[in-house]
Amino acid sequence: MIAHINGKVTHRSPTYLVIDCGGVGYGIQISLNTYGKLGELEAIKLLTYLSVKEDSHTLYGFADEEERLLFIQLISVSGVGTNTARMILSSLRPNEIKLAILNGNWNLLKTIKGIGPKTAQRLVIDLQDKLKKAESPDALQSAQFSSPAYEEALSALVMLGFGKAEAEKALTKIRQQNPESSVEQLVKLTLKSL
Repeated sequence: MIAHINGKVTHRSPTYLVIDCGGVGYGIQISLNTYGKLGELEAIKLLTYLSVKEDSHTLYGFADEEERLLFIQLISVSGVGTNTARMILSSLRPNEIKLAILNGNWNLLKTIKGIGPKTAQRLVIDLQDKLKKAESPDALQSAQFSSPAYEEALSALVMLGFGKAEAEKALTKIRQQNPESSVEQLVKLTLKSL
């Protein structure tokens, strides 16, 4: 299996890259999430997954290991193929997908093109336990809302004597309700809720 490709981008589109590696151009299918992370970089390293079927060998590329592992988990679900998994990863960020599955929010999943109610429910049923073992919903929630303001506010709350887990949980709720708040506003609102 090809684990990664390191080379120069010779063709770029939102869903497809050609990377020249040692004089060979590798065509790689990518998600919009990966496309956004790569930006305009010329020399890149992509983690890959090789899908082998009777009539084709297709390389899928990922900016990070988290996205590749989620892709592999998605295609393990009956009725979800490689293109559907790529569509899911193009529609939502990996943390949003994991949170939707962990919280049983199949309504969010069925808003993705190509995902009907049955497939959305199957994603939740098949992957919820696997993700619970690997991910904590609180950690995913805080990672989703992580920003410099969030990090500073969390640091301030810990310095004020609150436990990190307790402060993180309260701050995440406040951040969801007030996404554009400054550090000071986040700290004040969180202190009221603690």
